[in-house]
Parts: sequence; structure tokens; C-alpha cells
Amino acid sequence: MKILFDCRYTRIGRHDGISRFTAGVVTELAKRHPVTMLISDHRQLELLPDLPWELIPSPTAVGEPWVARHVNRLEPDVVFTPMQTMGGFGRRYRLVLTVHDLIYYSHPTPPRDLPAFVRGLWRLYHLAWWPQRLLLNRADAVVTVSQTTKKLIADHRLTRKPVYVVPNAADMPEIAEERASRTAPETKSLVYMGSFMPYKNVDTLVRAAALLPEYELHLMSRVSDSERERLERLAPRARLVFHGGASDEEYAETLAAATALVTASRDEGFGIPLLEAMTLGTPAVVSDIPIFREIGGDAALYFDAESPDDVAARVRHLEEPGVWAARSAASREQAARYSWAASAEHLLTVLTATVGRAEAHRRKRR
Repeated sequence: MKILFDCRYTRIGRHDGISRFTAGVVTELAKRHPVTMLISDHRQLELLPDLPWELIPSPTAVGEPWVARHVNRLEPDVVFTPMQTMGGFGRRYRLVLTVHDLIYYSHPTPPRDLPAFVRGLWRLYHLAWWPQRLLLNRADAVVTVSQTTKKLIADHRLTRKPVYVVPNAADMPEIAEERASRTAPETKSLVYMGSFMPYKNVDTLVRAAALLPEYELHLMSRVSDSERERLERLAPRARLVFHGGASDEEYAETLAAATALVTASRDEGFGIPLLEAMTLGTPAVVSDIPIFREIGGDAALYFDAESPDDVAARVRHLEEPGVWAARSAASREQAARYSWAASAEHLLTVLTATVGRAEAHRRKRR
């Protein structure tokens, strides 16, 4: 079975969520079966494992619907892509697409780093469900990263094809992992990792920080000057530390020393920072939404996303004798359920079954 893995969504310089999923899964998949990566820029190789690769056009190029013309020449049995938008017209191979989340149907603002024409198409695409159905039904199978999103796909009847869950996992530098067994927080600090888009609801965290004057709230991601000033005005008494886009090492160190990871998001497809925190034994204090319940289980603490008082109360609960240590241990145990190795093992089963179904169908037609 010849497997091609679409790595064209790997970022240049540093990972985002889909890029990290790509690198994590393809690295482990290659330990189990030969894999050839598809890239669109040689610089992507810096963040990818040392595997055979082929260069094809960018996934945001206008010719993407017909990218199969390039892929067919490589004669794969199956192609896996970590997105749902890979072109498939004229393909002569099995295709497995990925849906990470359905957030943008409720929050349709597209990522800012996409070309203008792609952002326009993005908005149009999320005005109705039928384009998603069209994309997914042309695949042979669909992968998603959580049971929560799998249920949403079923609820909205987005595909007739089989849907499988291949979860995310966490990547943490070894220097931070060595401190994962601590029994008390090193600092009175709270960490938020994520964008500042409205649905992320950072305002609730900032207001909660004002109720916790001895705590610093570390905001790790890049933020515009105007948004930074707005948040500072929102709660002048809050002790806010803006990192402006921390390196992986700085993020891991800050998270490993923290009292808790906090996020008040109203919607998520998975929540990788939650898993990263739990891997380090840092308790997670998060909004009470289905995906966080799935990932955090009984280890995390949950609050009403619109209530700063609720956030503050959960953080104060961690100050009670024995609570932080117990939550830390439970977090590490919960996080151990997720690994790139397990995800790759399951993906290989999915790809093998997909090719097997196609071969069985061909034999039946004969």
C-alpha cells in the first residue's frame, strides 16, 4: 500500500495547530509504514521528519481542485490530508479528508494569514452546510480529531462516508517535561495560549485576573497593539503579561511553572493547550463546553464562560490544601491517553481499511 501524506499545511518557521498535527502524525505513521510526504515549499521540511517527499502546488493555489493531476503521477493507493479542501477531480486513488472543527459556521471570521481571495471564499463557504457536504462526500473516508466534532458531523448530516477519530496530542520540550511531577505550583501565574478572536472570549479571563490581584495572567500569543490596549483598559487592576508570540520553549517553561492554564473559549475543535498543560501536570481551568469535557475529563476544573467570578473561584479552589497536587496528578493521567503514536496507529488502520474496501468493491464489480 503506497501512502501519500499531504503536508502542505505545514507552516514556515513554527507550527500552528494543523501544522503540528501534520508533523506529529506523519512522524509516527512513518515508523509503522512507508510514507511519502507532499509539500508545496521546501522550507516546510524544516518542521517535518526526514522522509521521502514530493513537491506539488500550494493548497491555496487556484488550481487546487485539479491537484489530482499532479498526485496521480505518483501512483498512490491512498492519500491522507489534514484538511477537507484537497482537490480530487480526476483522482485515481483513495482519499481520506480531515475536519478539525466546525467553529467557523458559528464564527465565520477567516484566519488573517490567508490570501484575500481565499478569505472571501472562506466566508462564502461557511454561509451554508451544503459545500461542506459536497467536499466530504467526494472522499472515501473522513477523519476528525474528537468525538465532539464527530457528533456534530453526524448531527448536521455532513457526510455519508465513514467518520473516524484520530486525536491530537501534545509536544512539550524535555526540559519542561522533567518538571511535570511537581506537587505545587512554582508561581502564582495563569497562562492563556490562543488567539484573540471574539469567540476565544479573552475578556472573561482579563476580568477574572482583576479579581485575583496576586496572580499574573500570561497571554502567550501575538496580539495587535490596539487589542492589547483594549484589554488593559478593560481591567486596569489585572496583572497582564503579554508575550507577543512566545517560542515553544518559553511557552513550555511558563506553563510548567504556572498555577493553571485558563481559557474561556465558547467553541473549540480540540483544545491543544489544554492537553499541553495536563501533560506538564499543570491543572486546567476552562470553560464548560463539550470538547473541554471530552479532553479534560475529571481532571480539569470548569466554569461558566461568561462569569469572571466563576473563573476566580476555580483558581481559588486550587489554593485549598491538597487540591493542586491532586488535580496535577489527575491531569498527567488524563493526558497520557493521547499520543501521536496511538493516533498514527489508528490512522494506519483507517487507511488500510479504506484501501481494502475499495479493492473489495472492485472485485465485486468484476
